[in-house]
Amino acid sequence: MASHSGCQHYVRSCLLKAPCCGKLYVCRLCHDAEENHQMDRFKVREVQCSECQTVQQAQQTCQQCHVLFGEYYCDICHLFDKDKKQYHCQPCGICRIGPRESYFHCEKCNLCLAQDLHGNHKCVENVSRQNCPVCMEDIHTSRIGACVLPCGHLLHKTCFDDMVRRGVYRCPLCMHSARNMEDEWDQMDIEITESPMPTEYQGATVKIICNDCQAHCMVPFHVLGLKCSSCGSYNTAQEGGLIQQLQQWPEQDADTDSEAETNMEPELQDQTESSTPH
Repeated sequence: MASHSGCQHYVRSCLLKAPCCGKLYVCRLCHDAEENHQMDRFKVREVQCSECQTVQQAQQTCQQCHVLFGEYYCDICHLFDKDKKQYHCQPCGICRIGPRESYFHCEKCNLCLAQDLHGNHKCVENVSRQNCPVCMEDIHTSRIGACVLPCGHLLHKTCFDDMVRRGVYRCPLCMHSARNMEDEWDQMDIEITESPMPTEYQGATVKIICNDCQAHCMVPFHVLGLKCSSCGSYNTAQEGGLIQQLQQWPEQDADTDSEAETNMEPELQDQTESSTPH
């Protein structure tokens, strides 16, 4: 169950005594994978040294053989691990991989973010307290890094990378473009220019709503894509049918009726003349 190097999750030289069941595990993740309940890391009070097997109060160094349990130790999270420039964020309530100076805690998002996002991101209140919308696993306490989308929502970085590989470019929550799509939109412009619509559809327009800027527009209809006239995005949704085509059909019917009346007038005139006595 234990080794001197720890487990696949952490490098440490001790085992945690689970406060819930009293069993010894290298870490909470190993415990949760084996048991039908979860370990509360904050309630851990005792550890067992992997060198001398002495059970003792949670601390960084063994009181018996003086082995270092972990290069980094947090007495709040009871996290033992090799040095990764970790720091404990009080507002987050957990340890983060640093260094601390490279991150700031956004009060509204309630999350530590990279310094280059300071004043340069869209805040979503308590955004990390939601599960990842792709894998439905926890984001806030996950050991997997998070990716902040332009809309402000969070995904696991691995889930975002998988989306990109599969050609999915929309946020699963709000449908906003999850990355810069300017090159793709320029290519779409070229493809539409080189693929004119059939004559009966030329000039047809439709109403759309843009998922990126939320604008409502009337734009030319094309089967390859509908371009927002406000921001140039093709991340749009059609509202209703072909407006111009529906307006033309009654006019065409009226023209047909008019032609029919014109064609009937000589016949009526001949019939009138032939019925007049000479």
